[in-house]
Amino acid sequence: MSTPAADPLGDPLDDPLDDPLARERSHLASSRSALRAMREDVESLDIKDVTANWVNAEVLARQIDERIKALADLSDTPLFFGRLNYLHAPGAEQAEGAEGEQFYIGRRHVHDGDGDPMVIDWRAPVSQPFYRASKKDPQDISLRRRFGYTGGELTAYEDEHLMDPAEAAATSKLLQQEIERPRVGPMRDIVATIQPEQDEIVRSGLGGTVCVQGGPGTGKTAVGLHRVAYLLYAHRERLARTGTLVIGPNKSFLHYIEQVLPALGELTVRQGTVDDLVAHVEVRGTDEAPAAVIKGDARMAEVLRRAIYSHVTLPTEPVMVVRGSRRWRVPAYELEAIVRELLDRDIRYRAAREALPQRIAHAVLVQMERSGEAPDDRVQDAVARNAAVKAAVKAVWPPVEPEKLVLRLLTDADFLAVHADGILDEDEQKTILWVQPGSGKRAVRSVKAAKWAAADAVLIDEATDIVQRTHSLGHVVLDEAQDLSPMQYRAVGRRCTTGSATVLGDLAQGTTPWATRSWDEAMAHLGKSDGVIEELTAGFRVPTDVITYASRLLPHIAPGLTPVASVRENPGFFDLRETTGTAEVVAACEELLRNEGSTGLIAADARIPALAEALMAAGIGYIDPGEETTADTRLTLVPASLAKGLEYDYVVLDEPRAVVDGEPDERTGLRRLYVALTRAVSGLIVTHAAPLPAQLA
Repeated sequence: MSTPAADPLGDPLDDPLDDPLARERSHLASSRSALRAMREDVESLDIKDVTANWVNAEVLARQIDERIKALADLSDTPLFFGRLNYLHAPGAEQAEGAEGEQFYIGRRHVHDGDGDPMVIDWRAPVSQPFYRASKKDPQDISLRRRFGYTGGELTAYEDEHLMDPAEAAATSKLLQQEIERPRVGPMRDIVATIQPEQDEIVRSGLGGTVCVQGGPGTGKTAVGLHRVAYLLYAHRERLARTGTLVIGPNKSFLHYIEQVLPALGELTVRQGTVDDLVAHVEVRGTDEAPAAVIKGDARMAEVLRRAIYSHVTLPTEPVMVVRGSRRWRVPAYELEAIVRELLDRDIRYRAAREALPQRIAHAVLVQMERSGEAPDDRVQDAVARNAAVKAAVKAVWPPVEPEKLVLRLLTDADFLAVHADGILDEDEQKTILWVQPGSGKRAVRSVKAAKWAAADAVLIDEATDIVQRTHSLGHVVLDEAQDLSPMQYRAVGRRCTTGSATVLGDLAQGTTPWATRSWDEAMAHLGKSDGVIEELTAGFRVPTDVITYASRLLPHIAPGLTPVASVRENPGFFDLRETTGTAEVVAACEELLRNEGSTGLIAADARIPALAEALMAAGIGYIDPGEETTADTRLTLVPASLAKGLEYDYVVLDEPRAVVDGEPDERTGLRRLYVALTRAVSGLIVTHAAPLPAQLA
């Protein structure tokens, strides 16, 4: 591997007239000019005479606006980060003497005025060898060149001659520098550093669901986001129709990752939380953990199904339809057969209810035809709207409102007992009831007055889907999935019944009482039992010393899980410090803030107010999780409950024992501590006055 650039990675060039770095900078400047011309071409489009109406004009104008945004040239973001020299032209027969081609690999496609490519999109098939080629499998690549940048300026390059047997395989210094670059601001894309095992997941097809188990720092979130970007590139028309969605654990996390896809030119992907998906009612209450666990159990789906379909009653009276001077009688046994057939079809409750009057009307039309009449579809529709038919449908298959049904299940002990019989035992039924029998308290009488908890909203979403089908998207990314309950998995699965999913998580970081026990079980609840489970174990973010220390907890929180092996050359900074008060915690923050990059102070939620007061007294400004750092404010004060998925160059972790004790049980507390310990990219200081948890000894 050679590094001939005038840079710390290599020596100055001997011949100033033959300066590869200057030529690459020239290509960068030309590429930027070409991108600017592409954007100006779009901006100059006149659509006044090409649209039939104002609706089409609005749609086209929005599409043009999105295209202009996608062609933005971000000054601090490299337009290309690599170059491939093919020995032969891609796709051409590899005959001796065949001329090869050279391609620059970047975040988006750029072409010149003649349409010839100047930068190839990283997602294009021709770019794949940049991530997958090796000395053992060069994939017809004679040279792979990586570029180094400083503030958007090209400052270095590094070459690998993959077909040169005299050149030994070596770790790319530019790759290591990019991985270890300080983390200031929101999450960045990783298109320049995607590893072969990550690339295989990123480029997996749209038709299949992939579940990625990845420990801290393995890049699973970035892999999931880049897979979305790849799928939008490879299947843009289909996903434009069906839509894509990224689901994160909380708003802070979504704010942290929200710039990744726009930086890759993708502006149409929706983001939200599971709570956003199921927001049928206002959540104003909370559940005790035992109640939340039962409400989140997949068995509740059958309880809801029983309760909804209990409203259907088999008819015992005939229907008499009067049309003019004629009367048409549909006997009770024939009505019963129609109802039973609809029940056996297992279609949505509302769809069956809407089909019932048409089925009754069809039975009447059969009688009309037998009597010699020739009724058409208009007659059938008129019969379906007949008052007698409407009355029969209302009596046999009445409408069901999901919110009212769930409210009744949670407040009416007898109603719950009937429909939970054989599913939930008596103690479980009592646990989820809002009002215990014999307590003397009045049950909540209206949906608006109810203090719904988050788990109740998921039950309403399930009931809503039983009544009417939920719209399915083309692809859903579910991050931090290990914290979902079975019922929450079902809620997400409903959003991709006809599409696919990318599920991301780490079983060791499950910090809810209902945390996922296995990915096979999770995929079954999601409705994707045929999904492929992949595991990422190479750590690119967390330093060796830090992940080694945190991994002491794995035997206690996730036995059998493969520990993350850091592949970083920099071992990082790690220190344990006994303290006597918050002043020493503040001093540790001041020490780390002298370094370049971001610093996070992570502590048990209960200790946040005291630490905030100490920071203010010391004149140290801080921001909340998810907010962007500035040159003046690079410290984030992070409650341990919000640390998951975030990362900082340096971290001060305050009182590990308090983090553990802040959770309802020790295993959950240790998992929360494992999350907090693994947020640092370059260095970690653990401060404690209380003894450390024994599991860290």
